[in-house]
Amino acid sequence: MDLTVNGQSVYAHTGGRPFDPLLPAIVLIHGAGMDHTVWSLQSRYLAHHGRSVLAVDLPGHGRSAGAPLPSIEELADWIVALLDAAGVAKAALAGHSMGALVALETAARHGDRVESLALLGVAETMPVHPDLLAAAALNDPSAIELVIGWGHGPRGHVGGAAAPGLSLVPGGRRLMQRARPGVLGVDLGACNAYVRGGEAAAAVSCPALFLLGGVDRMTPAKSGKMLAAKVSGSEVIQLSGIGHMVMTEAPNATTDAFATRFSAR
Repeated sequence: MDLTVNGQSVYAHTGGRPFDPLLPAIVLIHGAGMDHTVWSLQSRYLAHHGRSVLAVDLPGHGRSAGAPLPSIEELADWIVALLDAAGVAKAALAGHSMGALVALETAARHGDRVESLALLGVAETMPVHPDLLAAAALNDPSAIELVIGWGHGPRGHVGGAAAPGLSLVPGGRRLMQRARPGVLGVDLGACNAYVRGGEAAAAVSCPALFLLGGVDRMTPAKSGKMLAAKVSGSEVIQLSGIGHMVMTEAPNATTDAFATRFSAR
């Protein structure tokens, strides 16, 4: 599905069903240097269980035009512009990593537009090592290797993906290699600069689920739990043996968690 947001063409996968703004909507927000394809299983499930789905490519990512936005706050405001473009008054938001920060900030800034949250691979702050920031800014391939290497738990490195035939680390590497030059650097810079996580969490008034990888080396589960403690009434699910790439390393557990909270029928 193509939309126009702030004058730019934007692509959002709708899970294999036409988007209906009259149904309960959910927006799936990818992480740094990625696109809507990381939500393949979840977007399809939700679209066939009563939700209208927008698994969006953020500006400058995937099939969306424009330049990547340089701050989490700007991306949060952009999500509301996306809802306006789609004719949606209020939506659930699910985000991974950078996308989780965007979802969190959107709920804090625009609480009347957010029904509920699911945050995967998240922490109050996501500092990025200066060497990685520099490599990403220069489009050095080592930046992708570092992100993909650290982002996956044992299932990604050793094997045993839940989806038959899917090799997680090579697949993740190829996904990030498709990103346009400079995108990963801008995204990592936005994550590194964001310091409002705790303040935003305290301002959230909707139900919030935290889905955390037990062996996540980028946003350790203990950091995710500390952030969850700042959201009133939040729920935490920790997935044993799973790294930062929660929705691809544990696709069935992620879909089960979404089914419990987001299925509309």
